[in-house]
This record gives sequence, structure tokens and C-alpha cells, in this order.
Amino acid sequence: MSTQVAGSAGSPAPAGFLGRGKTFSGVSPLGIGVAALWLSIIVLLPLAAITVQSFTDGWSGFWDAVTDPNALDALGITVLVSVVVALINLVFGTIIAWVLVRDDFWGKGFVNAIIDLPFALPTIVASLVLLSLYGPNSPIDIQLNATKPALIIALTFVTLPFVVRQVQPVLLELDRDVEEAAVVLGASNWTTFTKIVLPALLPAILTGTGLAFTRAIGEFGSVVLIGGNIPGETQVASQYIQQQIEIDEPVAAAAVSVMLLLIAFVVLLGLRLVSRRQRIREEADQ
Repeated sequence: MSTQVAGSAGSPAPAGFLGRGKTFSGVSPLGIGVAALWLSIIVLLPLAAITVQSFTDGWSGFWDAVTDPNALDALGITVLVSVVVALINLVFGTIIAWVLVRDDFWGKGFVNAIIDLPFALPTIVASLVLLSLYGPNSPIDIQLNATKPALIIALTFVTLPFVVRQVQPVLLELDRDVEEAAVVLGASNWTTFTKIVLPALLPAILTGTGLAFTRAIGEFGSVVLIGGNIPGETQVASQYIQQQIEIDEPVAAAAVSVMLLLIAFVVLLGLRLVSRRQRIREEADQ
């Protein structure tokens, strides 16, 4: 008896992407090769190049570069401000996503459209707008330029969409019958949200928060005018890297860049593990 390996009813096996040799998930070896090559060219090779450059003077040179007082100040300010921005986006991004999905109001479509404006707007334009609003000639008499609050405002602006766009699809797919059943059984709105809605939203919230944080630690354009670039006060890591390039210290610039990459990688990996554990726990409870 011969074994049938084709599709049902004797039909030929479906072709994989970019070829007939179908492997796992319907992707052919050629498709995997193209994806791996593109990923290597766009991501892996540049990362490898910057890492190699950061160790041009050996481990001691790398360590001296990242432990320089100015570098530590810039990294510390960057991480601190980015954490604050991520937490702000966690709270208000979730609220905005909830309002856009669960409430109907005049102008909802317009609000939903402008959420993506930071993605389309050049970040230097955002910095110029914020400088006009909060700079020395502020029309509302609020001068925040060259302060940490100015950095927070600028980075919150450019990272606003991340949490909103991560949470929105999950909210749209939630089964509201479960929420209604909980309310009928006597659960309060807060209990319903914390016990039913929030666990389902948590992976998306954490992913959006992590993306907002990693975007913030590498942001340059939105803070270049409003931030002031004051060493030890408002100079962020991206501005410090530019300064090192300008004074012909590419190794120091590369070393600080690698530190930013490591911070971003650790944060995203940690959030991914937490989200995965939460998802496994939800599946086990079902």
C-alpha cells in the first residue's frame, strides 16, 4: 500500500513560498534563505560591525569608554527618562486604546488617525514644534527647554502609538460575553477589568511598553532642539554618541552604541519571557 503524501483527494502538495519544496509552516528552503540573507544584511552585519569597532582598543578600551563619567551620565539620563516615558505610555496608551475601542464619540476617527502621526512626522519637526511651544518664546508661558521634563514630553510624543496600537487589536478580539457574565454574577467593574480583561491585555501592554522604551533610549531627532544637550543634565546617549563622532572618537561612540543595544535587547527579551509565561498561564487556566 503506497502512502499518500499529496493533499487531500490526491491533489498535489501545495507549493511553499518561493518554491515547491515545502518544509515547516509552508515555507520553502529558498524562502528561508532569502529571509535569512535579508536579515543578515539589514540587521546582523551592521550590529556585528559596530560591536567589532567598539572593541578596536580591546576590552580595556571598551570598558574605559562606557565607564567615562560623561558616558555614564548620558546612559543614566537616557534610561531614567525612558523608563518614565514607558510607564506614562503604559497607563495612558492603555486608556486611549480602551476609549477608542469601547467608546463612541464625535471625532473618534480623527483621534484614531492622529495616533499614528508620530510615525509619519519627522522627529526633528516634533522637536521644533515642542521648542516653539515650551521654549523661551512660549505662547503659553511655560518654558521647559533644556530640562528633563522637556525630554519626557518629547519622547512621550514619539512613542505614543506603540502601546495604543498593540492593545487595540487585542481589545477588539476580546469576548465581551465573559465580561457581561461576570457583571451579571455580581462582579464590580474593577474586578471584571483586573480579573478578566487585564490578564488578556497584559502581553500586548508589555510588548508596547517595551517597544516604547527601546524607541526612547535611541531617540535623537525629537530631543535635539528641546533637550538642550547639557552634559550631565539633559544630554542623552544618542547626543553623546554624536558628540564623540564630532570629536573623532568613533570607538567611544561605538561602545556606547553597543551598551544601548544590550539594554534594548535585555528589556525586550525580559518582556517577551514575561508575556510568554502569562500566555501559558492563561492557556493552563482555560
